[in-house]
Amino acid sequence: MNHLQILRALAILEGTSYLLLFITMVLKYRYDMPQPNYIVGMAHGVLFIAYCVWVLIVGKQKQWSLKILFYALIASLIPIGTFVADAKIFKKA
Repeated sequence: MNHLQILRALAILEGTSYLLLFITMVLKYRYDMPQPNYIVGMAHGVLFIAYCVWVLIVGKQKQWSLKILFYALIASLIPIGTFVADAKIFKKA
């Protein structure tokens, strides 16, 4: 796997973990089940950091502009942003 393929996989995994976090928040606060939230929260944290690092690595490798880097990094803060970034930025690279 090359760096871009790893970034695309991380984008999908990070976006999925972000959406799962919303489900586990309901379990935590509505049904008093905090354990799934701890597990998914930790996984999401690790994937978030890995995604951001890989965006910078691939961005430097592909010589992306600051605008593209900004959009790719901001995508990790929006619940479906990494899926959009994968389709609009990473797939074209």
